[in-house]
Amino acid sequence: MTQEAAASTNVPTQRHRSHLVGVAYLGTIGIVMVVWIAGLVWGAMAFFNWLVS
Repeated sequence: MTQEAAASTNVPTQRHRSHLVGVAYLGTIGIVMVVWIAGLVWGAMAFFNWLVS
């Protein structure tokens, strides 16, 4: 009887921490992508400005 009661106990998992790490990774990737695209746009504008002048 005691073995059945011990087997049915629930062990809490640490999903909250992994969720925060995943959000941090996605945020970092998003910031890097925005900076990369901004650099490409700035480079294209500088190139065309040099080309026209």
